[in-house]
This record gives sequence, C-alpha cells and structure tokens, in this order.
Amino acid sequence: MPPPSTTILHALLLGLSLGVAHAVTVNETSILYTFANDRISFNILKENGYIQNLVFEGISVLGTVSGNAGQLYTDFPSNGFALTANPTHQIVQGSEYAGIVVTDNDTSTGSLVQRSWFLRDGETGLHSFVRLAYHNPSGPSKGALGEVRTMFRPNGGPWTTLVTNKEQWAPIPGAQAIANQVQLSTWYLGLTPGDSYVQQESDYWTKACYTFADNQTNKAHGLVGQSSDGTSVGAWWVVNQKDTFFGGPYHVDLMVDGIIYNKQSTSHGGATSPNITDGFDRTFGPQFLYLNRGEDATLQTLLADAEQYADPAWNAKFYDEIAPHVVGYVPTSSRSSFSAAVDVPHGAKDVIAILSANGVHFQDSAADSGAYQYWTDVRDGVVDIGRVKAGTYRLTISASGIFGDYVQDNIVVKAGKQTHVKAVWVPESAGTELWRIGVPDKSAGEFKNGLERDTTHPRQPSKYRIYWGAWDFPNEFPGGVNFTIGRSVENRDWNYVHWSQYGPTYARNDTVTDINRWTINFSIDSKMAKNITENSVATFTIQLAAAKTTAGNTDANQGAWPSFPINTYVNGQADPLVWTIQSYESSSCGERSAISCHLLSNKFQFPGIWLKQGDNSFVLELPHAAAVYVQYDALRLELQ
Repeated sequence: MPPPSTTILHALLLGLSLGVAHAVTVNETSILYTFANDRISFNILKENGYIQNLVFEGISVLGTVSGNAGQLYTDFPSNGFALTANPTHQIVQGSEYAGIVVTDNDTSTGSLVQRSWFLRDGETGLHSFVRLAYHNPSGPSKGALGEVRTMFRPNGGPWTTLVTNKEQWAPIPGAQAIANQVQLSTWYLGLTPGDSYVQQESDYWTKACYTFADNQTNKAHGLVGQSSDGTSVGAWWVVNQKDTFFGGPYHVDLMVDGIIYNKQSTSHGGATSPNITDGFDRTFGPQFLYLNRGEDATLQTLLADAEQYADPAWNAKFYDEIAPHVVGYVPTSSRSSFSAAVDVPHGAKDVIAILSANGVHFQDSAADSGAYQYWTDVRDGVVDIGRVKAGTYRLTISASGIFGDYVQDNIVVKAGKQTHVKAVWVPESAGTELWRIGVPDKSAGEFKNGLERDTTHPRQPSKYRIYWGAWDFPNEFPGGVNFTIGRSVENRDWNYVHWSQYGPTYARNDTVTDINRWTINFSIDSKMAKNITENSVATFTIQLAAAKTTAGNTDANQGAWPSFPINTYVNGQADPLVWTIQSYESSSCGERSAISCHLLSNKFQFPGIWLKQGDNSFVLELPHAAAVYVQYDALRLELQ
C-alpha cells in the first residue's frame, strides 16, 4: 500500500494500521456472523446478507436499525435482480483476512446475486464485490439492468457533514428543517433559517439531493462527524477500481445524501446500462468502505487520507489472493499495461485518454456487458494505464477546447504484454471558423447559472448544484436568450439550460412557454463575405452536454415528446435545419442538478449563400410548451 503523507500521518489516527497485524475472527450464531479485527467489527445477517452493528474503535457508525436504515447493504431499485431470502454463505479465512460470500441463487429464473465482503488484519475498512448473473436459455430478457447500488445507510451515529469531494460539502440538514420542508422531490428548507445547512449551503435540498453528485473521476466520498470525545470521524466509499462500471469518466450520479452510495450500475444522467439476457455475468468491484479518525483532523485531511487508496494497484496482491473466492474478479495474471504517445491539437486542455468497449462511444460501453473501462490524464502527450484487463478496446482522446474527440478502435491488450500506440489527433475542421459559443468541454458549466457561484451562502456552491427553480429563467431572460456574437458574454447572456417551458416552481405558480426560441445574432464583414459563393458550404456544429425528452432517464417511448426536434432557422429560411433527439438519448440532467450527462453532437451543412454580408441570425427552436430541454456544451459556425 502507498505510504500516507507526513501531514496525514501527523493529523490522523490512520484507518490502516502500520503496526503489528492481529487475526481476523469470525463467530457464528443461529442468525448472524460477527467479523472482527483489532479495530473494527460488524455483524452479517444470515437471512439477507445485510451488515449491522458496524463498530469502529468503539464508535457505532451505522447507529440503530430502523427499517433498512442502520445497515450496509446492496439493493436493486430497477427490479432486474432480487434477493431470495434463503441465501447460502461461504466463509473464507486466510492467515491475514476473513471474508464471506453470500449467494442468492434463484433457480426458478436463472438469476444469481452474489455479495462478497472481506476484512483484513489492521484495516478499518471492508472490501466489497457484487456479482450478478443470469443463465436461462429459455427465459425472457430481463431488460436493462438499471440501478444497482451498495449503500452505507446510517441511522444516527456521529455524522454531521456530507462530502462529495474536496470542494463540495455541507452540513446535513437537521430534523426540524426536514420536517418543515415544502415541495415534493425538491425540498424548500427556508422555513428553518437557523438550520446549519440552510445557513451555509442553500435554502433548497434538491431532488434526491443531487447537489452532492459527482462524475466517475471521484476518488472518495462520504460522511464526516465527531465521536462523543470530540474526535473527527470519517466514513468513505473509496472507489479504488472503476473498470467494472459503465459510462466513462464523465458519467455523473449521486454520491451522498445522508446515505453513502456505491452505484455499480445506473440509468441516471442518461447512462446506458446493459440488457440482461442469457449468459450475462458481471462482477463489480472491488471497492473499499473505509473508516478513519483523528483528534485534530479536518474534513480535508480525512478525505485526503481516504483518497490515497483510490489506486487500482493498491492491495492488488490481496485481491489476487482472494480471487479464487470471488467469481469474475480478474487477477493480475489476466491484466497488462497500456501506453500511448499522443500528439494533441494546439489549445487542448485537460486532456484525458479513455479505453472502453470497442466500436462504440465510451458513454455507451454497456452495449458490451463484458467490456471494461479505464482512463487517465494525458500529460505532455504521455498516456500510461496499468492493470488493464486483456481484451480489445476503443481509445478515445478528449480535451477541453477542442471540438470532437480522437477515436481509434481495435486496440488489443494481451495479458502480460505491454501495449503501446502512437496517435496524432487532427482536430475537426470544416473551413474558417466564423464564431463559437461556449467551450467544447462536455459541460454546460461555463454558461449562466452553471459553475457560477451562489454568493448568498457562505459555502458558495456552484449554482447548477442548487435547485434549477432557484434561478428564475423568465425573469433573467424574458422571451428567451438573445445572444450577439462579439458583444454578449457566455456566463452572463447564455443560460446553462435551454428550456422549452419553465415552471411551476416553489417561487412561481405559473408555466412560462414563450422561451423556447433562442436567437444568435452575428455580423459578417466584407472580407469574409467574399468567401460566400454558390459553391461555399457552411457547417453549424452543436455539441450538447445533455438533452431531456419525456422519456426522462428511462429510454422508453413515453410521454408527449419521447423524441423531439431542435430546429435551427438560418436568416429566416422557411425550412429549418432539424436535429431530432431520440428517447434513448434523454437524460434528466438539469433537474438533477447537473451540467454534463449524456453527450450528443450534430453537424448541419447548408449552402453558404444562406449567409450574407452584414447582420445574420440563427434561431434555435425547441417544441413549444413541451416538457423538454437541452443543455449546450458548445456551438460553432464554419465556412468552406
């Protein structure tokens, strides 16, 4: 394991012991097993495999059981899988660890759920795996996997603070604030102005608290509090291996809302989840539920201590040792390393390399339920990714500031042999760029109410994280956006969501519908106008960070607008350029406090003579009074 930093060593009573290890004990009664090392203990119920009574150095971190609260467990809200109520249990013990494999085998349907937990000597954390399988040649498809999640769900305990990452954290709303909340899926808490969450973070607790969402680059997220003696305590899901997840680095989902989530699969944010057909067999993990504490520790030092273990190489030898007991885990012998030398375009920033399912966009990698995913920052054109499962991959290079991506298929990684490629990324170009709006970075954050800070509260969260109804679009942009190239400013004059209709909200009882048409004004000077000829071609690119149809996150043809057109009218042309957003491209992004979800892009080509010297305009139109919206990433007009 990597050594903690000197600062963290000084500040914390570290969760991972650096001293002499002691044995892990397992005791059994008629209803449960108890696992313990010298620092942590917990019970696993035989009837359902749920974990209760998790105690860390004398601190009850789950609290008391009430319904499902006060427990650590995996559930399946999409109903693709379920527990059988009569699981089998396999106890596994080594010289320095003990574990349990809980198997629910539904022989009537061919469905299998397998949950594995391992505790090591000296560690204050649990290693977690979840396996799902469906083997039934004559059975029907179960449909999309949807949501699968393992949840640390306390009921009481020392917890006071929600932590998504080092930037996004806030106090947990108090019981009185929650009891007095107004609204349904999003709560208005302003009736309790003395509550610490209201004072520091916001008057709103957003839908499922997506204020505390993050993308898959997240290293650790959790809860912080204080024990009875004033010691700072942390509980964290450390996502040390993401290769068994789907959707790539930009996929966003809820991290913590009083529960700490480890979401193995989801359809939130427009994510694609695999279809469950005969032969499906997927093992998610490992991930590490980690507990730490320190007398003088801050939230940031506790988080940094947890984040250091978000490393696929950490504990690799241990995972290889237990691999025979975890069906589907890929050991080191079946992995290798990948490297690349990449020539990136001028102006590329925040460059990232992604290995994902061959032949499909990385965000749709679940189309191949056996595919794995990997990514890393590209520094000085160098890519290095270790511990890649043998297989065939697509390489995608993405960067802020550059339209499109570099894509190379058929990258073959062989076990035990390093794979190296060279890549030259030639950026997209369709002639001379006349203008662009926004930064092509797969996010709507640069626009008004996006990454912009809410300065009315001390924590100053980004506005997109707060309930969308807090930013009254019809008052900010009467009649919709009217943007003039060269004069307007993105973070002031272009909203982070293009609504077709707006409202009602907590502060607005009506629905506004005259905002679905946005206008872009621009001028072409006499020098550029000389390039407008009968043979010239204009290209208009729209990159979307998200689009929402009435399909929501379901991909189903439901509601009045399961698909809808984005119409672009060029200089009053009678017929628009039409791009139709499909139901399977939908994501409830803005409503779930996000600025990047299911990424989409389209290029329109039209005769250059539709443009003219002097004043020009585009009108971007969504269907009138429809429950749809889009969130722009960037737009560009070129002339060839």
